[in-house]
Amino acid sequence: MKWKKKGVIYCPNGEAEWMQHSFLTPTPVLMDDKIRLFGGIRDKDGVSRIGFIDVSAENPSNVLYVHKEPVLDIGEDGCFDDNGIILGTILYDHPLWRMYYVGFQLVNKVKFFAFSGLAYSNDLQNFKRHSQTPIMDRRDGIRFIAGIHSILKEDNKYKVWYAGGNGWEIINGLPYPRYSIFYIESPDGCHFDFKSNMHLIKPTKNEYRIGRPTIYKIKNKYIMFTTYDTLKKEYKMAYFESFDGMSWERKDEEVVFIGEKTAWDLEMMCYLTLLKYGQKTYLFYNGNGMGKTGVGYAELLEN
Repeated sequence: MKWKKKGVIYCPNGEAEWMQHSFLTPTPVLMDDKIRLFGGIRDKDGVSRIGFIDVSAENPSNVLYVHKEPVLDIGEDGCFDDNGIILGTILYDHPLWRMYYVGFQLVNKVKFFAFSGLAYSNDLQNFKRHSQTPIMDRRDGIRFIAGIHSILKEDNKYKVWYAGGNGWEIINGLPYPRYSIFYIESPDGCHFDFKSNMHLIKPTKNEYRIGRPTIYKIKNKYIMFTTYDTLKKEYKMAYFESFDGMSWERKDEEVVFIGEKTAWDLEMMCYLTLLKYGQKTYLFYNGNGMGKTGVGYAELLEN
């Protein structure tokens, strides 16, 4: 598939104290003729909260509105999400919207913990937490990270793809989290059947982490965009296809971007999410610094 890069859409620049830079893990929701684009926005200390902008569905380069308050703030001191939150996915489950997010907590002897929370909204602007504790927490084999990033409701159950982390990779004296992609099922989207848990995708020999899976079902086929990191610190996107959502074939070479890399995404493209509007298909993504330079998009030219 060929995509035409359309450039950066938006990057915070200090509009509010909590909006100093970054628009992490962009997550689009179509609302009639506009797209509400959610993302994690960092303060001066690098702590992320969830905010949104509205852009034109016909031309996402046209920013219609920037919301100046977080729709979901960090958790209370001591909670699993007291040092930042980023988007996992947003799912409409009648009558409410569900926001699955990943909360970060600093601890003494490892770099951080990151586990999954859930919030609800009836208007895509005011969200309320399901609980002050994670809906997906640590367990044996996934001690440090359990980040839900994609959910599809099919066959009277919730199919969940998430990133699970169980260790750290030391590169140039600094610790980086190791994680890979798992699958699990849930009867209600809040409680999980660990008998269904499967370890789907591991890093290759030159990689030490692969995660943030975003899954879409197109006709009878599932597609997945992910982001991986190499031991040489090359943070890049990967692409997979599957007919059952569990056995995946990697096809990075089939995703081609047309257009020169500009300053905002010169070093990396990561955290890709897809949205269809009429005859158009968009791919929203982050550029340099894992989102520090904001959010941009590409448009599908050829499938």
